[in-house]
This record gives sequence, C-alpha cells and structure tokens, in this order.
Amino acid sequence: QVQLVESGGGLVQAGGSLRLSCAASGTFFRINTMGWYRQAPGKQRELVTVIGSGGGTHYADSVKGRFTISRDNAKNTVYLQMNSLKPEDTAVYYCNVDEDQGWGRVQDYWGRGTQVTVSS
Repeated sequence: QVQLVESGGGLVQAGGSLRLSCAASGTFFRINTMGWYRQAPGKQRELVTVIGSGGGTHYADSVKGRFTISRDNAKNTVYLQMNSLKPEDTAVYYCNVDEDQGWGRVQDYWGRGTQVTVSS
C-alpha cells in the first residue's frame, strides 16, 4: 500500500508563499500522475494542479501564474510552490497519487491533508 506524507502547510499573510511537499512511501509498482486538490469549508474538493509522469502539468485557472507543481521521481515526491497567496486559497490541501498496477489498473491514494490558511 502507498502512504502519502504531506508537509508545509501553515498560516501566512496574503501575498506570502508556502511550499508543500508530499512523499510517497510503501509498496507500489509505479507512480504515474501526482497532484494536489483542495477543499475549503462548505465547498467541494477541487483540483488545483496535476503533473504527469512525463512532466506535463495542468493548473486550475484560479492558481495559474501563482502556483507551480514539480516532482522528484527519484524521491517519489511531489511539491507545490504557492506564491502570491490569497485568502481564497485557504483550504485543506490534499496530495493525490495514481499508482499504475499494470494491465490498465489504476489505484488512487490520498494524503491526510494539510491546512493552508491565508489571512487578509
């Protein structure tokens, strides 16, 4: 089973920066897509950004130009650099990893979540 350990969340003022990290450990065959989701109080969980095994990325419109996702395949770790943070970015951020188990079988894994709070 894959276990995801997140870190880097916290409280920051508007305009500040935070860097989230998520390390995958345990037993797995191969990690493909890695990404970040977030869920604000009273709202549904939404995709923030994803990065494929080949390095291709996708960002939600709300974070384009401010957030950057990256990955270190040797460390099985994905990062999220968040700059120019806004109060609307306040949410619990969840790491998501897709495990390729072969023969078209994909298993999703989720981190416990890390709180990001941006004050005005």
